[in-house]
Amino acid sequence: MQLAINKGTVSVEGPVSRTRLEAMAIDDGLGNFRSPRRQKEALMDIADLPEGLVYIAQIDEKIVGYVLFHYPGEFSRWIRHPRLLELGAIEVSHNWQNRGLAKALLAEAFKNHSLEEFIVITTEFHWHWDLKGSGLNVWQYRDMLKKLFSSVGFKRRHTDDPEILEHQANMLMVRVGNNVSKSHADMFTDLTYQNSILR
Repeated sequence: MQLAINKGTVSVEGPVSRTRLEAMAIDDGLGNFRSPRRQKEALMDIADLPEGLVYIAQIDEKIVGYVLFHYPGEFSRWIRHPRLLELGAIEVSHNWQNRGLAKALLAEAFKNHSLEEFIVITTEFHWHWDLKGSGLNVWQYRDMLKKLFSSVGFKRRHTDDPEILEHQANMLMVRVGNNVSKSHADMFTDLTYQNSILR
């Protein structure tokens, strides 16, 4: 997919390999989670995973945005589900924001029919959000994310996950693929609440 914007033409592509990523530069505005250099290393590591999927927005062989997918962390409750992937992060360089790149990255990623075999979750924690750079307050930022993820079929789900419950703005967003069985969907519902008092 290509997007013509005022700074040139951005290509959105993926899933990309470690070799492809290795040959590219990374924009210095991609520092929300870690330094750009370390973020590029993390993208390469995820591209190496058997289940890892990395999609990038790039211009002139420089990464200006990405979205990535992988299995949940080994200590997460979600790891017990056999058909679950986590959208681990989505980020657009602050030098390239407000140009539709995040939405384009998600649209390109969910053209991948293999994702229809999975429940895909994203756990959104307000302490990762770029409130200062966006000029939004925490509730506006949450609403922006809900709109962004709903563009590819995610819905907010309630859970008793302690990290999600730590702040009212935090949220679990879930997309159930078209080919996910009812038994796997039910298994996921059981995982969302593990405290029987809250069931």
